[in-house]
Amino acid sequence: MDTVSFSPYGDLDRPPLHEGALRRALVRPGGLWREVRVVAETGSTNADLAGPAAEGAPEGTVLVTESQTAGRGRLGRPWAAPPRSGLMFSMLLRPAVPVPLLGWMPLLAGVAVVTAVRRMTAWSQGEDVPGGDVAVDARLKWPNDLLVGDRKLAGILVEKIDDALVVGVGLNVGLREAELPVPTATSLAIEGAPLSDRAPLLRAILREFETWYREWTALGGDPESSGLRTAYKDLCATLGRPVRVELPGGEVMTGTARDVDGAGRLVVAGARGDSAISAGDVVHVR
Repeated sequence: MDTVSFSPYGDLDRPPLHEGALRRALVRPGGLWREVRVVAETGSTNADLAGPAAEGAPEGTVLVTESQTAGRGRLGRPWAAPPRSGLMFSMLLRPAVPVPLLGWMPLLAGVAVVTAVRRMTAWSQGEDVPGGDVAVDARLKWPNDLLVGDRKLAGILVEKIDDALVVGVGLNVGLREAELPVPTATSLAIEGAPLSDRAPLLRAILREFETWYREWTALGGDPESSGLRTAYKDLCATLGRPVRVELPGGEVMTGTARDVDGAGRLVVAGARGDSAISAGDVVHVR
């Protein structure tokens, strides 16, 4: 019998994640992360954490899966990828910030993920110096999609469960061109980043997230004093571009993305002046 096909090492370009090693690297006294679990397969990591969130589990649980069969993106879109070709994980959080400022959570997650991706792809090319060239010029499309050019690299989904938030991330790492679910997607491998081992990237994302989250919550969720709004705007590819926004209910708005306001809303300058968008599907117009 050929046992290689049943082994997680069957595809040497996609080594498995090791739960014990991740725990040793990330779980520490006084740190945000209390538990890191890795499962071989699940329907949705967000759905798996919804139960513990509703039951009052403390924040700091991270659930990672090697294969996600029923993942969901924004607006209920499906999100799927071959086993071990990406990073698919969710985080359970209970931010002690005013409810109106919780809208910054998906933007904070976007800043953390894109910052870690840019740093780690620069490092993987031997550019581990501040200001060094980045191998993958990842940017954010409002509110929290990661793009390289106009192709999607990652998506983030934040769901509120009572007084908790579950933050899900799906990042294409080793996905090959023929495996892309849609031609508008991309991966770190396609963009030229030689990152076959996902563990260092996951550690970098979780550490970056913890840094931003600690600062943001310590300052009561203030996006200004925490530096979050400035950092987000610096990384946002949407600002300054003509956009079409498909709003809930079917209305469509067109204009130029001018700003991200203090509530995390996208400010679009249209024919009738400025409009602040809190939810909608943004299309970058060429």
